Amino acid sequence: MAPGGGASCKELVESWPNITRFDTTKTLIEKSITRIGEKFQKSSVHGVHELLECPVCKKSMHPPFYQCPNGHTLCTNCKIGAQNCCPTCQVELGNIRCLALEKVAESLELPCRHQNLGCHKILAYYRKLKHERHCKFRPYNCPYAGSECSIKGDIPTLILHLKEDHKVDMHTGCTFNHRYVKSNAQEVENAIWMLTVFDCFGGQFVLHFEAFLLGMTPVYMAFLRFMGEDNEAEVFNYSLEVGGFGRKLTWQGVPRSIRDSHRKVRDCQDGLIIPRSLAIFFSGGNGKELTLKVIGRIWKEHSTS
Repeated sequence: MAPGGGASCKELVESWPNITRFDTTKTLIEKSITRIGEKFQKSSVHGVHELLECPVCKKSMHPPFYQCPNGHTLCTNCKIGAQNCCPTCQVELGNIRCLALEKVAESLELPCRHQNLGCHKILAYYRKLKHERHCKFRPYNCPYAGSECSIKGDIPTLILHLKEDHKVDMHTGCTFNHRYVKSNAQEVENAIWMLTVFDCFGGQFVLHFEAFLLGMTPVYMAFLRFMGEDNEAEVFNYSLEVGGFGRKLTWQGVPRSIRDSHRKVRDCQDGLIIPRSLAIFFSGGNGKELTLKVIGRIWKEHSTS
């Protein structure tokens, strides 16, 4: 007996009566069909999603689908992690395919799971899984970089969230002039200033300003992201400029979509990078306080075709 009075996977398996391979196969198929039939009796779009969802990780299953001798299904990744013991009933898993459920999946056409966000496509099940990973209506992650925010949603939802929960600055217009201050310019840690959102050309752009170490060099970096898809962001350009005492540093680029995290954009160095020594010079050279004025402009590229 296993600790606590329960039988182990091995003990449960050894207690089964000896039956023929044909009878085992027949019983498993009958169990699969029975379980699938029971779920389809009260089927709906939600019910179908639930049927094809791994009960362990709660993700949509890709073939091969596996099942235990009692008909409990699970995906390939969870089968590997289950160490050959069914997570639902604790019997030995073996290597049994759930062919009945795979056939059901092949025959289905289902709406995209992002239907409530605006996607109205009806897709074959296996095409649906691939489509949903790249669907333009899938929710965006919150672009706020000051914390690990878990909120997701469409753009209007995120705009309201940024305004009410993160208290970010909201501006209308395509030009800006921002002043960033740091009390001790000789100390650069991973500092992140408050996000700023600009509403122009019918879209929203977020301006980031951060301090971090680039290798062994302390730097400041400013960059812009677009609240939308990559193909929408690509029609815009922006410029950033910082300077003082007759000198200036400029950057021109294309805003990245918020599909790319702020860390990814930062690590690609896709923005205006200001070494600390130059930032101190622009601030007056005394090193006591950093004061940087970042001037920016957003514009839309006109098609020549």
